[in-house]
Amino acid sequence: MPNTPYEPPALEKGTLRVTPLGGLGEVGRNMTVFEYDGKLLIVDCGVLFPEEHQPGVDLILPDFEPIKNRLDDIVGVVLTHGHEDHIGAVPYLLKLKGDLPIVGSGLTLALTEAKLKEHRIKPYSLTVAEGQHEKLGPFDLEFVAVNHSIPDALAVAIRTPAGLVLATGDFKMDQLPLDGRLTDLRAFARLGEEGVDLFLVDSTNADVPGFTPLERSIGPVLDQVIARAPRRVIVASFSSHVHRVQQVLDAAAAHGRRVALLGRSMLRNMTIAEDLGYLHVPDGVLIDYKKARDLPDDKIVYMSTGSQGEPMAVLSRMANLDHEIEPGPGDTVILASSLIPGNENAVYRVIDGLTKLGANVVHKGNAKVHVSGHAAAGELLYCYNILKPRNVLPIHGEYRHLVANARLAQDTGIDEGRTILGENGTVVDLKDGAARVVGQLDLGFVYVDGSTVGEVTEADLKDRRILGEEGFISVIVVVDTANGKIITGPEIHARGFAEDDSVFDPVVPKIAAALSEAARSGVRDTHALSQVVRRTIGRWVNQSLRRRPMIVPLVIEA
Repeated sequence: MPNTPYEPPALEKGTLRVTPLGGLGEVGRNMTVFEYDGKLLIVDCGVLFPEEHQPGVDLILPDFEPIKNRLDDIVGVVLTHGHEDHIGAVPYLLKLKGDLPIVGSGLTLALTEAKLKEHRIKPYSLTVAEGQHEKLGPFDLEFVAVNHSIPDALAVAIRTPAGLVLATGDFKMDQLPLDGRLTDLRAFARLGEEGVDLFLVDSTNADVPGFTPLERSIGPVLDQVIARAPRRVIVASFSSHVHRVQQVLDAAAAHGRRVALLGRSMLRNMTIAEDLGYLHVPDGVLIDYKKARDLPDDKIVYMSTGSQGEPMAVLSRMANLDHEIEPGPGDTVILASSLIPGNENAVYRVIDGLTKLGANVVHKGNAKVHVSGHAAAGELLYCYNILKPRNVLPIHGEYRHLVANARLAQDTGIDEGRTILGENGTVVDLKDGAARVVGQLDLGFVYVDGSTVGEVTEADLKDRRILGEEGFISVIVVVDTANGKIITGPEIHARGFAEDDSVFDPVVPKIAAALSEAARSGVRDTHALSQVVRRTIGRWVNQSLRRRPMIVPLVIEA
């Protein structure tokens, strides 16, 4: 049950306040605010992608309301890695104040800056690397290498006089990573010796037992699938998964195929990764997509976006025959990604669509073509035992993931009272080695819909759902307000109804009678008469057609 909102007290001297604004109870829009001595530090600023019950929404942002009046107090925005759910909301934050310093690793900042360029924002940025220390206001930061499904991810240790906090960002403990960059457990152990007062830890895979498989175990499977494919191969993955694209490039090169990148974000991100040396392209493998169409079918691999069934992404458009590349018999499609919660139906629709077209669809359910980027329960237990933190705040995950992570902490001996199950807006104060919940902010969803930000409300989404599920009826009536007599109409038009408009003929006399009755009762206002029309036709449609459509009545005074 959601916590009841209540205001936190004024921040005491010598206390660090931690407030997650996103990422708790959901997979996405990760953002946490740290406050000490009147200054704010933000870690991550990501987006959440909409689900089917949020029609028309492009992105969902964290609720910036608690910091909107304190932008001058922000000393920096630290980005742990370059995934959309950690950097996607940065442009919207910088539109509030453009000179906030952005801090992150080389690849993370390059991906963020490319995104900011699209919004015509030039940021103040500071590139950091593992082992580096930086002082931002009262916050002493140390950056620690962690392994994830994108290169150059960092955890951040935050030191203030109130204590030491370690925020992992997203991470796993792949012991044989493709780039040789391990999660730095030696640094974790050193921080543990120093004494971690509060551990903010990724929860996404906390309910998965054991250990996350190695990324390099994907390579041989991709190699086999590509080797056996009789015609074209189409691989869909996240547009920032450099390691996955690397393995596709290597497998394609081994079997004499060229690779064409499809999708604007895929092309942009991989160009950045290659320029910075994170992606190593075998000679002559990459080919422009337009030239790729001239190659024989068994000599090409298309690397595309759309692994989550997004309607406008390349793979969905292919499945709907709305793309220049039309999959058919003999083609092989590989979905090399996980299913983000909430996207399952959309993904299975794409798989079905591709299968109907005759393609052989290879996905996580029938082949080992994906491993997660998040630590499973076994890895998290290692972290708790190495760090021995005094207090734990599980972050980044749906509520069941947070609960599973808290239980793991308790299994290693951390007291239940020191494992905090929070949600977005839970205010935690850290002082003298003790962390406690002191408030609950009332936060909402901020929807991006085209060029509008924060204008769309839950009521608007409810209207859209009604329009999509129940249809729409407009009623136009011209009346003499003196006696309620209808002069013209009512004209009834419906959309989203299987029936012809003549189905509404029986309700016309009911509307006339209701308007006359209202006039006799002294109702003259056209808005009030519109509500009479709405109620009359709404009741009739519900009883006769078993529908609850959106009804827009217009009563015009003669």
